[in-house]
Amino acid sequence: MDRQINAKSWIMLLTLGLVWGSTFLVIEIALRGMTPAWVAAARVIFAALLMSVIWGFRGWRLFETRVSRRDWVRLVIVALLSSTIPFTLLSWGQQSVTSAYAGVTMATVIFMVLPLAHFTVPGERMTLRASFGFLIGFAGVFLLVGGQVFVSTGVEGETLGRLAVLGTAACYAVGSVMMRWLPPVDPIGLAAILMIIGAVAIIPLAIALDGAPPLPDTTTFAALALLGLLPTAAANFLRVLLIRTSGPSFMGLVNYIVPVISTCLGALILGETLPSTLLIALVVILTGMAISQWEALTRVAARLRGAR
Repeated sequence: MDRQINAKSWIMLLTLGLVWGSTFLVIEIALRGMTPAWVAAARVIFAALLMSVIWGFRGWRLFETRVSRRDWVRLVIVALLSSTIPFTLLSWGQQSVTSAYAGVTMATVIFMVLPLAHFTVPGERMTLRASFGFLIGFAGVFLLVGGQVFVSTGVEGETLGRLAVLGTAACYAVGSVMMRWLPPVDPIGLAAILMIIGAVAIIPLAIALDGAPPLPDTTTFAALALLGLLPTAAANFLRVLLIRTSGPSFMGLVNYIVPVISTCLGALILGETLPSTLLIALVVILTGMAISQWEALTRVAARLRGAR
């Protein structure tokens, strides 16, 4: 599959960053009235229901060619790495880690994707300029959160929580690369089947970890529904579309946008103080993204000039 990065790709990337940037805040609200495993399960179940309805209206289309048993095995693995495992790890880990640590850890996804994609995905070769741009972008994220990433919450099990969040990043990285290995597929069908498989797998996992689900109050139910509909169902479709068209390395740039959005939302909604380094960090992040995707940006600019 050819790697195509255009203006539409950048719009989808920004939209995905805006949606995912609000996820940490909503998860924290949901965790006040629901156990971690059931927070993860609820968001996948809501997303699976919505995507199933949309998929059904499109005639249940999935693979566009005949596929092998190996492709079906890969599909199941991608589903587990895209929702079941990372959502559970993230919900559990967020009980004991700071949001700064979670934000920086998610930004490391790109450094896991780069070597994996370099050796396994055609058209995703690592270049010196791209790698340098990714490093600059990561430096911007680190500048944004500063020393807060090293602050301890003092909660028992914090080390395991940090490992859980790191495991979340690893799942996203491997799952993103493996998604590009799949044969031609309908993006809505793929987004739906990933959530359906994820829901089937996560329900028994949630029961095993946290027992029967507690009855949520109105606020918790609203938070769970929001998690399932926007940062899970809608964002999962955008993620699938971006990876399948623009590649996992490009999609990984979203993890530089997410910390900026979550920081700004924390200030607007929770009254948190904006870091003094916000504007500088934003410039550094945008510079890194521009350097890493310079060729794609120049192509987009040329097309826009030609359309005038």
